[in-house]
Amino acid sequence: MTMIPQKKLTPVSALGEFGLIDRLTSQHKTSNVSSLKGVGDDAAVLHYPHNKILVATDLLVENVHFNLVYSPLKHLGYKSAIVNFSDIYAMNGHPKQITVGLAVSAKYSVEAIDEIYEGIYLACSRYGVDLVGGDTTSSAGGLFISVTVIGEAQDDKIVYRQGASEGDLLFVTGDLGAAYIGLLLLEREKAVYQKDPQMQPDLEGFDYLLERQLKPEARSDIIQLFKEHDILPTAMIDISDGLASEVLHICKNSCLGCQVYEDKIPIDSLTASMAEEFKILPAVAAMNGGEDYELLFTLKPSAYEKIKNLNIATPIGHMTDKKSGVQLVGKSGGVVPIIAQGWDGLKEE
Repeated sequence: MTMIPQKKLTPVSALGEFGLIDRLTSQHKTSNVSSLKGVGDDAAVLHYPHNKILVATDLLVENVHFNLVYSPLKHLGYKSAIVNFSDIYAMNGHPKQITVGLAVSAKYSVEAIDEIYEGIYLACSRYGVDLVGGDTTSSAGGLFISVTVIGEAQDDKIVYRQGASEGDLLFVTGDLGAAYIGLLLLEREKAVYQKDPQMQPDLEGFDYLLERQLKPEARSDIIQLFKEHDILPTAMIDISDGLASEVLHICKNSCLGCQVYEDKIPIDSLTASMAEEFKILPAVAAMNGGEDYELLFTLKPSAYEKIKNLNIATPIGHMTDKKSGVQLVGKSGGVVPIIAQGWDGLKEE
């Protein structure tokens, strides 16, 4: 039997912090006119003469937000950027720059870090974003990725969570629950592998679900269509923690109630069939799964025909007075209060 030679990996210590930074950033060129100075000095220099600046930060922690048993490093880098871009699109803005903070333990080689940055740069290239700075440091254990994104928006076009009014229609883009079901698939196959490392993962035919979990996309296309067709949501948020959590955010910030109709929630057929296999109601996966990175937004009823003709979002409910509460209307007509049961930022409920 022919032995395949193992590629020699480079320990981070061989380059040192500044050598590693040079390796990771030397090939990246900025493309936005607002990026006056990127990597290479004590701070980046940005120039936004007319628009408001939007800033968001996200932290991903190994074995909390991702598991390297089934998360390819390039995908992880891509996702770490995308989840931040999504926050800017949720404000009806456009991401322009990111900074990346990375803490790695000694088990990670230079080549492994290269893969993470390949994913980050791929996301930046596809969405027209510049990497303008960051930091690397050592970790006592595990991998930590912190990304800060800077974006821009016209002052009168920024959309907040608190702008909805009673009677506004509630819309969601795409379909929901797929990322959560993709995670359950990966966890199932991880459990099988840990029990018997000789078993090969059974993931054929589930590409859509796995991609939604491992390599999501941000809805830049929706923001562009809003601009082209003069549509301005009254409130908006991206769906990172599950539909229930995001509906509650809009209601709380807008001091309103809401009715969401279960039979209107868009769920892909593969998501629905796999949810049933896992003995989960598809609506539960959509309401509490999270990581779909679709956009949830409200519109004045007068804008309904305009958005309907574009076929870019599904109406799932409407805003009510605060006293009516935040309600899910079931397929049989029964009404139950919406309660967030997904990720709350500190613990899994």
